[in-house]
Amino acid sequence: MFDIQEELKRLPRSPGVYLFIGSAEEIIYVGKALNLRSRVRSYYTRANLVDPKVRNIRGTTRRFEYIVTDTEVEALILECNLIKEHQPKYNVLLKDDKSYPYIKVTLTEDFPRVFSTRDFVEDGGKYFGPYTSSFAVRETLEQIHKIWPLRRTSKKITAGIPSGRPCLNYHIGLCPGPCGLHIGREEYGKRVAQVMEFLSGKQEVVIKQLEAEMGAAAEAMEYERAADIRDKIASIRRMNENQKADRISKGDQDVIAFAAHGDEALFQVFFIRDGKMTGREHFMVYGVEGVAETRVMTEFITQFYSGTPFVPKELILQHGIEGEDTIKSWLATERGKKVMITVPKLGEKQKLVQLARNNAIITLEQFGEHIKKEEKRTTGALDEIKEALGLESPIFRIEAYDISNIQGYENVGSMVVFEGGKPRRSDYRKFKIRSISGPNDYAAMQEVISRRFRRYEKERAQGMTAEAAKFSRLPDIIFIDGGKGHISAVSDVLAHMGLNIPLCGMVKDERHRTRGLLYNGDEAALKPAGEGFRLVARIQEEVHRFAVEYHRKLRQKSSTKSVLDDIKGIGDVRRRALLLHFGSVERVKTADMDALAAAPSMNLKSAKAVYDFFQEVKNERS
Repeated sequence: MFDIQEELKRLPRSPGVYLFIGSAEEIIYVGKALNLRSRVRSYYTRANLVDPKVRNIRGTTRRFEYIVTDTEVEALILECNLIKEHQPKYNVLLKDDKSYPYIKVTLTEDFPRVFSTRDFVEDGGKYFGPYTSSFAVRETLEQIHKIWPLRRTSKKITAGIPSGRPCLNYHIGLCPGPCGLHIGREEYGKRVAQVMEFLSGKQEVVIKQLEAEMGAAAEAMEYERAADIRDKIASIRRMNENQKADRISKGDQDVIAFAAHGDEALFQVFFIRDGKMTGREHFMVYGVEGVAETRVMTEFITQFYSGTPFVPKELILQHGIEGEDTIKSWLATERGKKVMITVPKLGEKQKLVQLARNNAIITLEQFGEHIKKEEKRTTGALDEIKEALGLESPIFRIEAYDISNIQGYENVGSMVVFEGGKPRRSDYRKFKIRSISGPNDYAAMQEVISRRFRRYEKERAQGMTAEAAKFSRLPDIIFIDGGKGHISAVSDVLAHMGLNIPLCGMVKDERHRTRGLLYNGDEAALKPAGEGFRLVARIQEEVHRFAVEYHRKLRQKSSTKSVLDDIKGIGDVRRRALLLHFGSVERVKTADMDALAAAPSMNLKSAKAVYDFFQEVKNERS
């Protein structure tokens, strides 16, 4: 039996995090303290009972736990992580499933690339952003590649070693051709350095460098090169002039304000980068009723900046925050430099804060219900599914699979991905079934799942970057279009590969409509009118559509197409010759090297290609 009064006496006078735990052993509140003893004991003093939130926490707490840290900053970070993981009932909660585009420079490569990404990975690359407009990112990248042509292919290129013929981009002047040794690493690196200066907002520095290069080229009578540099300078100046109208101040700043109604608050964040407004975003926060404005702002700051890889030089806030010195120290650690926090009362900064607050009020009034409805439709639906399945871990990434064929003809598989309750189409994948002939959905599904996760293992083993890899992320849960037979078939594959991922079957009723989810042998209790059920129906419809669309495309492409078309080096002539000589694809599959080489139009190289292909298919099935 947990004796609260006795445990209060044992609390240390150290910094740390405390957790209040309810009757169902759920965490209902997480807090941090410079002195755990005095902070936790304060919840049990008579003076604090006037606060309704404290009364509720105290009334529903059955026991508490604590974690001691060395500093208050460590406690702050731990508190934020625990709130995000457990979503306690009485904490102020920020729910956000947005991801932002960044411009990345791959500094770990001999010849770095510059491109847009929404995945922030600590792999030695340099990230610029975040940007709230993907259009602005595309426009910036387009200009960069015009001024400083750089390679765009993701294949590995090592300095001093040719890696093939240059692609079309080289021939049209959009790539300097490092793969064909048409540019050295040092010269290429100068371009990359100028791009990074440009993205950092140091356009004038770049212009001075280019002017020096232009002068040197003119002195050497390299007039064509000098003219090219002159045009680059003009392009940069035009871009700079276009941005001056948006210039507000110097440096990177985030302006943050909110409007509250009842238990909800809508935060508006203006992103200012190098003195230019680059965009804005809004965020819904829950659990704010009866909470002081400074506390609401504090909770938002800690949760928001623990989830973004970019911390600006200055935060301009509508209200002050609690524990400002601690939070500034933490933000400085995250940024690597000092961070200022300003609560302006007059001047341009105060006008910006007021503008952000006015936008928050308008957005809350006009779109508050729509925002809540959309969150219920996405993150709310995921919570419903998690609860219905009895899962402990939250669900974010769902991968769904389906098989499509007509009596076994043109067997194909589809994989669709939903993240945060929304489709992530860039991660969709199509599979042409290689190892199955005839209608065998179970075996076809096994092949698809096996191929997908073998690619995962291969990419992880090779240490591929997130941009180059296609299968490197594991799902939180897998949905397959089918019942117990499909689940059993896929379970065998996952178990064989040592993967422990929750697996559900999306089952249908007698009218071929979504009926629900089958999990651990039972049908989950999803409410037919609930958002979780609707999300499952959308996923089932999407994965079926994607599979049927691919199957239809293959049927239209060729009614006589065979698996032989997938073998590199086997064209129409050799395909027809093989089928004519052996009589069927099945006989081609079982033929040895000598028999394949002896067939018309074949040689040892093409015979080996056919033999190796079917051996690989055989290994994937085993």
